[in-house]
Formats: sequence, C-alpha cells, structure tokens
Amino acid sequence: MSSFFSRRNLQIAVAIAGLVPLGAGLAGILAGPGFVGQTAPVINLTSHFAYLSGLLLGIGLLFYGMIPRIERQGSRFRLLTLIVAIGGLARLFSLLTVGVPGFPMLFGLTMELVVTPLLCLWQWRVERRGPALV
Repeated sequence: MSSFFSRRNLQIAVAIAGLVPLGAGLAGILAGPGFVGQTAPVINLTSHFAYLSGLLLGIGLLFYGMIPRIERQGSRFRLLTLIVAIGGLARLFSLLTVGVPGFPMLFGLTMELVVTPLLCLWQWRVERRGPALV
C-alpha cells in the first residue's frame, strides 16, 4: 500500500527543499552580501558571508547526496537537521534581539525550524519501516 509518507515522496520533498540551501548558498557566494541588500562592499562582512554561504551550499549538497538511498541515511539526516536547526535558533535569537527581518529571512527561519525537522521525522518513519517496506 502506497502512502503519502512514502520513500519516493520523501525523496521528492528533500529535492525540492534542498533547492533553498543550494540557491541561497550559490547566490551568497556569487553576489555576496548584495544578495540580501547590502549595497557597499564591506571586506570582513563579505568574507564572512562567503564562508557561511559556502557552508549553506555544502549542507544542500549533503542533503542531495542522501536522496538516492534516503531510507539508510538516518544518522546523517539527523546531524544535518541539528546543524540547520542550530542555525535557525541563531536566526530566531537575532529576530528577538535585533528585529524582524524581511520575508526571505523569515522563509529561511521556517525552513530551518519547521520544514527541515519535519522532513527529518519523515525520514525516520521511512527508515523505521525497513528496506522491504520503503
């Protein structure tokens, strides 16, 4: 019996969600802080932004690397989810202490603290079913 929470649908969902860190990472590397509206280049900010964008790109690539055998990637999926959620908590701290950012940052926050943990729970469910039932 096929269900919405199948292995195949999880693979599709991760592929779609993975576009966010890939796109944001690449945009951050190529455009620097201009990607988020910073107009004048600030060398230290640009350097830090490039580094963090590279990490974001790497996280996206690691999620994509799990897609073919996603039912066997529980440990890696949970580790990446933890990393993403820690970043989301840092973003939430900034929101609470500095102010509410624009929509793209709120979208990122939702991906970090809601979507990625839900995908992790879905992966755990698929993994728990075992190889014969995925």
